[in-house]
Amino acid sequence: MRAGGRGKKWLWRWRSNPLRRRDDVLEAWLLLAVWVLIAVGGTLAGLLTARAADDVFAQQRAERTPVRAVLLTGAPRAESKSYRALVKVRWTLADGSTRTGTTLVDGGQKAGSTVMLWTNTQGNPTTQPPSGTDAAVEAGFFGAASALAVTGLTFGAGGAARWWLNRRRIDQWDSEWDLVGPRWGHKTG
Repeated sequence: MRAGGRGKKWLWRWRSNPLRRRDDVLEAWLLLAVWVLIAVGGTLAGLLTARAADDVFAQQRAERTPVRAVLLTGAPRAESKSYRALVKVRWTLADGSTRTGTTLVDGGQKAGSTVMLWTNTQGNPTTQPPSGTDAAVEAGFFGAASALAVTGLTFGAGGAARWWLNRRRIDQWDSEWDLVGPRWGHKTG
């Protein structure tokens, strides 16, 4: 018996009632639309963003290749283990052509030593692409952030619309009170 009453309470905004205002029905449909957009739109945005990020990372892994590079200048030694220096290097591409450029290497390396350098399809130095696991984690984070952004924007827009409806109801109550209030305004003595 309670379950039936609870169902009616959930759907009270749609039932026939002489005191129900048009704004109440509008608010009920607005809330339904907000929750559907949050559930469906947030999920779709998250999945599409994660898929797009994963595709970009896969393309980076396919286009970037590691090559051995020889240091032309030494990297200064530093006290910090995380110190990296920008040095001049030379590398050979798969077609046999030689290139020179600069890259970051760990401090303390001497001229003539070899380092691993990642190159793009044009043979220019680039960053190492993320591994499959790192790419999946990053894609998941991007998807979650996208879903949260859509959810937040939808929730905020719904809240703003409800605020506008409440302001409108208050203004209507004010105008109705202006009509009814003077009848109750007399004082007994």
